[in-house]
Amino acid sequence: MNATIRKIEQAQVIRKNVPFKVGDTVKVSLRIKEGEKERIQIYEGVVTGIQNAGAKMRFTVRKISYGVGVEKTFYYQSPMIKEVKTTRSGKVRRAKLFYLRGKLNKKDARIQESKKAIQVPAEGVAETAQSIAASAEPAAPVEAAASTPVEPKAEVKAETKKSEKKEKA
Repeated sequence: MNATIRKIEQAQVIRKNVPFKVGDTVKVSLRIKEGEKERIQIYEGVVTGIQNAGAKMRFTVRKISYGVGVEKTFYYQSPMIKEVKTTRSGKVRRAKLFYLRGKLNKKDARIQESKKAIQVPAEGVAETAQSIAASAEPAAPVEAAASTPVEPKAEVKAETKKSEKKEKA
């Protein structure tokens, strides 16, 4: 590509980092003009594909509205987009999720959640099970737990049944 075109495109970049990937559930806040008034409308759905990079980057978001699948493609550098927030990180092994088009109910189109932390630039780092476990207090020392004898539950139940039979006889 020509160097002058590249410089012009780089000057028009609004957002530098991409806080989402394919399979994530995102909330796209759109600026909508109605007459002279401007309002924000949120479009929430699953990112089914990302095309290109840099100033020309597009991403497609799919949601199910009243039982009908709706896909909308956004330019990431568009001034009509106020912000893009990741609400849920998905675990997928495809670059394009076209297989979701045949699944019209939310239960079939569900994507397994990723165990990695989601970082949202406006809110910081989201908590995951791993981060909560790491910040929790350490468990009791192993020596103290080993010194107290613990009987398996099956043996305790068997002993109670035997003692009940002896008492009845």
